[in-house]
Amino acid sequence: MYDFIKAQISADYFKQKFANDGQRFVAWYLRNILFRDMNETRDDITDGADDKQIDALIIDDDKSLVRIVQGKFTQGGSVDAEPLREVFSSWLQIKDLARLQNVANPKLARKLAELANALDEDYEISFELITTGVLTEAAQHDLQTFQEELAKLSENEAFDATIHVIDAEELKRRYDYAIETDNPSINYKLELTGVQYMFHEIAGTPVVIAALPLKECIKLPGIKDGTLFQKNVRQSLGSSNAVNKGIRSSILGDKRSDFFFFHNGVTALCNKMQMDGETLTLSGLSIVNGCQSLNTILSCSETVKKVDDAFILFRFYEIPQRDRADKISINTNSQSAVKARDLRSNDKRVLAIKKAYELKYPTGYFVTKRGEAAPADRNKDHVVELSAFAKNLVAWQTLRPNLSYGETKIFDKYFETLFKNKDYPPENVFALNTWMNEVQSAWVPANPLSLNETLLAMKAYAPYHHLYAVAMIFAISSNQSDRVPSAHKALESAQSANMVDEIVRIAGTCLNMALEAAANETQPANRVFSPQNWVKSKACLAGINGAVRNYLNMLKGFPGGADVKKRLDEAAVLPVEAFEYRLSAD
Repeated sequence: MYDFIKAQISADYFKQKFANDGQRFVAWYLRNILFRDMNETRDDITDGADDKQIDALIIDDDKSLVRIVQGKFTQGGSVDAEPLREVFSSWLQIKDLARLQNVANPKLARKLAELANALDEDYEISFELITTGVLTEAAQHDLQTFQEELAKLSENEAFDATIHVIDAEELKRRYDYAIETDNPSINYKLELTGVQYMFHEIAGTPVVIAALPLKECIKLPGIKDGTLFQKNVRQSLGSSNAVNKGIRSSILGDKRSDFFFFHNGVTALCNKMQMDGETLTLSGLSIVNGCQSLNTILSCSETVKKVDDAFILFRFYEIPQRDRADKISINTNSQSAVKARDLRSNDKRVLAIKKAYELKYPTGYFVTKRGEAAPADRNKDHVVELSAFAKNLVAWQTLRPNLSYGETKIFDKYFETLFKNKDYPPENVFALNTWMNEVQSAWVPANPLSLNETLLAMKAYAPYHHLYAVAMIFAISSNQSDRVPSAHKALESAQSANMVDEIVRIAGTCLNMALEAAANETQPANRVFSPQNWVKSKACLAGINGAVRNYLNMLKGFPGGADVKKRLDEAAVLPVEAFEYRLSAD
């Protein structure tokens, strides 16, 4: 694996952007395993002088997860406990963020401001030591000790943390599955030698029931990155969840042999399964009940590897029918409350919008379920995905793009507001999707609008501010800055004037101007400007509005600006009836 990665990081991109092989290795992991783009990767890397044992810091808002990465790029051989102690040291330091920010390098100090917000929202922390070597026996013992110590401390601390070692073998496994991410069908061969199991056919469905050792569970691919749980109604709820704490306590306590009896078991579906001797071949494997358990078991991996008396019940079903699989996923999770946001795909208001959209646009498709794919005969530019649509709604209809990043809040706290009108016009659904497609076309490596690199590093949420700026161009041009333009009428007017590209360009320029103005403002003592925190605050809205007003006013003074202003007015000035009051999300 070392030679393979060494060859890949010799590419110009890694050599030009990162100072040494250590940084390049971490960047390779972020790019190839965590799928961060080039700008996000550069922003995530904090390695260097005064990095305080934090080589990279990644905030994943969709998963409510913080990853703190330490890399050790070594050619073969063993890795001792020193890197683990560095990881543990970073955990101790982030407990006092104010002090750490004062002694950290500028890049890390800026990221710590974003980390503070994530901790306030109870994000889980995952410490990851990535290495091309193999832990020594003593280091493995230390890892087990650290995992147990974190488990104990997390019971009483303000935030929860887990620690994982991704060694050469695990790196290879993750890379192999990452290659298939565009078609994340997991195929796995499970050895049942020495395992108590039975095979039956029930209602025409092949079924295997097995008592698997916990140490076999952590070998299952796709646990940490979530690909194993695509058909589950929810992903990991983090180690702070009360049930997960109980599971972890059972594993680390003295009642480990009773784990089988304490646990309800795991339900796994696959498209096809075949028994060959004592090898069970599973094609299209997905866990629909057991996501929390498997993530918690993985967080105790070093303890689990060494125990032979702890088992968990597994039910494997061959279920190729998607509708049947969805019903099994919902019903098998009913023993603990499934929050409303987990099942919004079946809400009658969502289904009404889907039906109306697909009737109006036969070449389009409205995707409501996670992992669902649109039929091959549909126009990909007319395919709308529920989560993306909801985020666009927040940016446009509530005029609060700073809230668009939080999928959990959107489908829980704001859902009733956003979807109270099941008759939301399909023309607006289409127009919002079209506007966002136009915006996203500018957020590519070629960077046609010369967007600030800091903005490009925030690709997960800054495009919604770009979309907001588009809406504000129409609102301010029409003297309706406190109201929302019809997305459909705005698109129709811009298209008729052949000004869609120009409006998107102006909106991107205004977003750039707003960020740069905010970055140049004087900060209070001991405060560091954080672009990530800025885009998540309401302060950014006034900045964008001001930038739009200034740009429109400055057009008159530019050579040829009067002509641009005239064409822009023809496209962006809408009648009063084209506006409505915004939805309230705060």
